[in-house]
Amino acid sequence: ADITSKTAMDALGLSLGTGLIATGLCVIFGVPLALLLARSGPRLSAALRVIVTVPLVLPPMVGGVALLFLFSPHGWLGAFLDDTWGVSLPFTTAAVVLAQTFVAMPFLVITVEASLRQLDERFDDASRTLGASRWYTFRRVTIPAIRPALIAGAVLAWARALGEFGATITFA
Repeated sequence: ADITSKTAMDALGLSLGTGLIATGLCVIFGVPLALLLARSGPRLSAALRVIVTVPLVLPPMVGGVALLFLFSPHGWLGAFLDDTWGVSLPFTTAAVVLAQTFVAMPFLVITVEASLRQLDERFDDASRTLGASRWYTFRRVTIPAIRPALIAGAVLAWARALGEFGATITFA
């Protein structure tokens, strides 16, 4: 089998595509989670950080088995998805994206949280004092201030998603 064969190129395209989608999901869900971690009290922050970092310490195969049990048609979330919408995730492309997102999310969250913790909150306060909404302040003040960390976290998440094999092979 040649590395430039259609099969190999299709596999590469699928890996790149699912990795990009997983990275997008990490950004969409990870940035608010990082903000919650950075701005919440020490107890809530510590509890959430434990949950966020679980994929870092779990062997990839264990993560895949956990996802399989959770999302299988007999699993807690899988039964709900199957009964409600007739959706079965295991062994699909969506399962690949879910597994990649699961293992990559901590890289983005931890990187962005560190940047948010170092950010001077007086900039947000000044923006809001001048009449800006929370959403406007977040988009126009906070995101530009953490952009380097956001880019670094997204690159780390994408690289981890692209390199994921254990959880993906078990779940998808």
